[in-house]
This record gives sequence, structure tokens and C-alpha cells, in this order.
Amino acid sequence: MKSLNPTHPMLRVLKNGFVLSVFLGTVYTTSAQNNPPKGNDSNTPLHLLKPDYPVPYGSPTIESITTVLNRVHGYLEGSTPIQLVTKNTNEVVTEYKKINTETILKPGDFRLLSYEWGVTYAGMLLATEATGDPRYADYTNKRLKFIADITPHFRELAKKNPQAQSPLRSVLTPHALDDAGAMCASLIKSVRAGNKAELRSLIDNYIDYISTKELRLADGTLARNRPQMHTLWLDDLFMSVPALAQMGKLTGDKKYYDDAVKQVLQFSQRMFNKEKGLYMHGWVEGMTVHPEFHWARANGWAIMTKVELLDVLPEDHPGRGPILELLKAHAKGLAAYQSGVGFWHQLLDREDSYLETSATAIYAYSIARAINRGWLDSLAYAPMALLAWNAVSTKVNEKGQVEGTCVGTGMGFDPAFYYYRPINVYAAHGYGPVLLAGAEIIHLLKKNTFEINDSSVQLKAAR
Repeated sequence: MKSLNPTHPMLRVLKNGFVLSVFLGTVYTTSAQNNPPKGNDSNTPLHLLKPDYPVPYGSPTIESITTVLNRVHGYLEGSTPIQLVTKNTNEVVTEYKKINTETILKPGDFRLLSYEWGVTYAGMLLATEATGDPRYADYTNKRLKFIADITPHFRELAKKNPQAQSPLRSVLTPHALDDAGAMCASLIKSVRAGNKAELRSLIDNYIDYISTKELRLADGTLARNRPQMHTLWLDDLFMSVPALAQMGKLTGDKKYYDDAVKQVLQFSQRMFNKEKGLYMHGWVEGMTVHPEFHWARANGWAIMTKVELLDVLPEDHPGRGPILELLKAHAKGLAAYQSGVGFWHQLLDREDSYLETSATAIYAYSIARAINRGWLDSLAYAPMALLAWNAVSTKVNEKGQVEGTCVGTGMGFDPAFYYYRPINVYAAHGYGPVLLAGAEIIHLLKKNTFEINDSSVQLKAAR
């Protein structure tokens, strides 16, 4: 293996007749392997030669997955403090009644209030469910309680100083679906899992923004006015639908389910390429030609949205059948584009774009959960989910940081924009998906037995 600059944009390089796959600093050969002869076909079982897989091949153990999850938890526990400090002096603020315009959240490696951290909070809850270790859920519950406890004080401060910048601006006055959806969904999941903190006022504020304040097209489809007027971002399915679905589950109010289903169906009508089984990243009202860039993480948000919706959508809801069919079509499309080393490409259908970690983790989670819920064929899809996890596990370093994650990405109309997006261990998008993927793969392993049969990973079916 040969090391390259991690930001090198090339994925495939022709050298000495071999196709090389460049993944974030490492070059993997993807040509057929030419093992040194130890015999010939008449005296040696060549089919038993051990392949030189560049990522682990086979069924992972629950213990190995837990080790990865523990590293991620340990890193995040230490790098995301739950404290208030004074901006200029860094003095710790313990009495919330003393909060003033100089009070900020103590800086860490990541923001506690971003949509990425909403996914991380949900991932921690699922990790406790899968492993039985309460430390993961404690991470989420302590931070959500902290946010709930300080919010009333910052709200009062905002009333007195409406022009002052607030570290809780996205909580008090959400300005975009990014502010509201993922955080709202994680808050509801925490409540449903038994968190006794006073979270309902935060939930209600977030859901009010999604339901009544976000821009919508004439037919009610959630939209943005950037980068063009009336633009649909595929990402916004996840920034809205899971929160609406969870609110339906929390309250029993059918209107939330109806809106959630409507968003998935109306986005899909405009943006799902049935031939490829993939979604385009962006769609603009009024355009007759829509450049199709099948960005990996946005497709991840889309398939995860369908899984999260089906998790709580009532069995008798008329939208359940269409959503399930979309899930199956999307999973089939994604399966066709998984690379030989288990990852998916930054642009799914362009093999010269780099391999990306966060999307691969989202697919591992979504496909495993759909199998565990009986929505996808386990015999067909479980091996690809295991391979995806095995790939992702190689990108969690000893410190617990997730490598190979694309930074935040807008919506573009040219390929260079996507090809050259940087990767960074501080791209927060990678952490929640890794936690979700590891936890759901643990559930998959508990429900099924896998074997190497004819040299390949197979679900051990009853005979």
C-alpha cells in the first residue's frame, strides 16, 4: 500500500496495468489478485487461497463492535463539555441566574446543538439499547438536560437584549430545518426512553418551526431559498420527517404522520431516479433540466428517513405501503453501487470520486435496521451491511475520531464541487452514524448467525 495526501481527489489511478483505488490516503488494488503459485490446479485447491482483503472480511463480533463504540464514546465524552463559561475570562458559570451576554457554552471539538449532534444523541441512545451499557444514554440525557435547564435563562436574556448574540439562538429561534429537525427527533427519543428532564417546551418549539414557519412550496413540500429560490434539498427529508414522525408517536396526532409521509412522497416524486434507484441532491422549482448529482450522504439521509418513519408509522396508515416500496427500491439501488472495499463513493455513481465514511455508516445502519424490522430480505442484504460496518470500523482511529468524513456540503450544479469537498475528523456528521451503525449491527448479529460458505459471507439459513 502506498500513502498519498488525504485530500488527493483521485480515486482511480492506472499504474502498471492495475487499477488502484485511492481511499483517503491509502491506495488499494482493485484488480483481480495474482497470488504466487504454490502448485497447480491439479494438486492445489486454488479456491481456498486466502484473499488479501484491504478491510476486514467476514462477520464482526459484538465485542469488536463494542470496542469501536467505546472509543467513540470516550473521545466524545472528553471533547464535548457540558459547562457555561464567561467568554473573555473562561470562568466557569455554575449559577444560571448569573447568565449574561458574555456567557457562552464552553468550547469543545463539536457543537452540542447542531443537527449532527442530534444524530449523535440518537446514536448514543441506540448504543445503550444494543449493548446494555448506560454510559451512552447518559451522554445524551445529561447534555439534553443541561440544554433544557439553561434555556429559560437564555430566553429571558434574549427578551431583555434581543440584539445580543445567544449561544442558544438555534434553540430559541430556529432559522432553518437544520436547527430543528434532528435535535427535535433526538429529544423525543430521549423522552420515550425515559429521560425525566423537562424537554417538552424545546420539542414544541422545534416542531412548531418545522410545521408552521419553514418555507414550503404551494403543495406543502418543505423548501429553501438557497442556493436558488424554491430549492428542495434531499438532506431536508432527514431534517424534518423523523421529528414529525416522532411527534406523531409522542402525541398520537395523525397530522404529524400525514405531513411526514407527504414530504417523503413529494420529494421522491421530484428527486428519485427510478432507473438508478438513487436520489438527486437538489431540485429547483421552475427549472426544466435538473443536474443529477447523487451525493452519498444526502442519499443516506433519505434512506435513514424512510427507516425512521417506518419505525413509528402506524401499520394501518395509508402511506406505509408506498414508503416501504420506496425503501426497497432505494436499498436495491444503493446495493449496486457499494465498492469492493465496502464503502460508497462521494458521488455514488462516479467511481473516480472518493470513498466516504459517514454515508457508508448511514447505509450500514439503515440497511441493518430494515433487515431487523423485516422490511428487507436478510439473505440478500445482510452481507453488504456487514461489509459496510467492517469498512467503517477501519476509519475510527485509536483516539476515537472518525476519519474520512466529508465536511458540510451545500447543493451544487457541477461535479468539481462534490469531488473536492474536504474530509476532516472534526466533520461532526460522522459520529452519530458510526454509533447508529455499530449498535444496529449488534442487533443484527444477535438476531442472526453468519458463516463463511464457499468462501463468502452468508446468512446461515435454516436447512
